Amino acid sequence: MALNISDALSQNVVDKRIDVLQRIKQFGSISEAARSAGISYKAAWQAIETLSALAGEPLVEKSVGGNTGGGARITPAGEAVLEASAALNKVRNQILSDIQAGESPKLAALASVALRMSIRNIIPCVIEDIHGGMSMCKVKMKVCEGQYLRSSVTLESRQLLDLQVGKSVLALFKASAATVSKDKPEDVSRCFLFGQVSRLPQKDKGGEVTLRLPNGLNVVGFIRGNHGLEVGSEAYIQIPEQSVVIALLG
Repeated sequence: MALNISDALSQNVVDKRIDVLQRIKQFGSISEAARSAGISYKAAWQAIETLSALAGEPLVEKSVGGNTGGGARITPAGEAVLEASAALNKVRNQILSDIQAGESPKLAALASVALRMSIRNIIPCVIEDIHGGMSMCKVKMKVCEGQYLRSSVTLESRQLLDLQVGKSVLALFKASAATVSKDKPEDVSRCFLFGQVSRLPQKDKGGEVTLRLPNGLNVVGFIRGNHGLEVGSEAYIQIPEQSVVIALLG
């Protein structure tokens, strides 16, 4: 199987997966890499499994010897991924430096360029609150004044993405997972946004609706026929928290 570096690095490189791989190279141990990175052994192993699956080859292998009788070392494929990551980060930092030196583009536009995927809704947010138990965390993200999205993530994902209050993230969800309605959802504890309708199907037909939020961002969802909405009217879009994915940019 050919090494697929582009797939391994198409996931956002600012999370800790590449960092974990680098630390395994440094320490020769997954447990030491996890400890130095401040994450659990399970999260570190999950990071390596994810990268290896994306690359199409094992990036880490067990090694024999040493004071503990064994450890881990990165493979030639792992070395290639680290080298490619370093080169991409160098280019990325130069691009960000050029952007900061001139007029910065809108974050949403930059996000759309950086993330190539089928998901229509890519929403810049700031983490407002995180709480949860031993295995799952609930993340509340501020979209704009008075509007929030929520997502459920595993503890391992929280560690790998280094999610914390005040951090800028991207909330992603498919248009097919979002339901648009004329009336405000009865359960206000549910995850929803509101804005003005900028595009919609004919009143007697269901289909795709675009709402413009107060901060200028567009979100897309679906509505049933005989909806009674008009362009310019206010509407609500409800998104199940299990459909919201958190990503990092930069």
